[in-house]
Amino acid sequence: MLKNLNLDALIPGHEQRTYQRRFVQNKSENLFLGSFESMDAAKPAAPPNLPVGYDNADAATTLYSPQVFAWDYPAIHWLADAFLHGMRSLFDLGGHVGIKYYAFKRVIGYPEQLRWTVCDVPSVAKAGEELAQSRDVSAELAFCSDWRLASGNDVLFLSGSLQYLPSTMKEILQALETPPRRIILNTTAVHADRTLYTLNSIGVGVCPYRIQHHEEVLNEIRGFGYRRRDMWRNDGKPIAIPFVEGGDAAYYFGCCFDRP
Repeated sequence: MLKNLNLDALIPGHEQRTYQRRFVQNKSENLFLGSFESMDAAKPAAPPNLPVGYDNADAATTLYSPQVFAWDYPAIHWLADAFLHGMRSLFDLGGHVGIKYYAFKRVIGYPEQLRWTVCDVPSVAKAGEELAQSRDVSAELAFCSDWRLASGNDVLFLSGSLQYLPSTMKEILQALETPPRRIILNTTAVHADRTLYTLNSIGVGVCPYRIQHHEEVLNEIRGFGYRRRDMWRNDGKPIAIPFVEGGDAAYYFGCCFDRP
């Protein structure tokens, strides 16, 4: 009979197996699984029947969404402010097919001579170029797959992408011969107490994912002489790693830094 079963022992295992099936079958949710020592350690733990990373045809064509979310507006404010102060070249690191270019264009008056460059994996960049050509915006929107081309741009913009990159902000900025005047991060995954590494289901595949210690991210940028202008939490965008200690204390945040 059920009353004789040890539910405390049975339910956690059942819940984990149920969640793992949900993770593997996911098509639309932002789901996380497991805790690892590093991003490299997370990769071999990905389900074998799913692509790892964004560099595949489904990721290039399925994830396009030009929606402006409530948590985008602080970043929109600081991008508009950058344009107001004469900044004309923007490097969108991890910007997919130009998602934010198209979304923000509806609420920001883009200046003349704007050059918005999106850097992403080759298959996504190719899809972005084709989309830009079809929409006749190639003169303003360009694509590449080498993030070192961020050197010399006025604005470095990362929206929801830093957590997927193998390089941290410190490593990115160290590699740039001419650092940007302004750095804007948005929907960046962080944790108040420590850095966690996990797997993230993106619906068409699985990606190693870094949830970095919040202060560490800020200090890495400050270390290159930048001064913080603003910081915000992206409330409304959920993030949690079930069955991992401290996995419910992660959150998304954004910030704006300027180089004097």
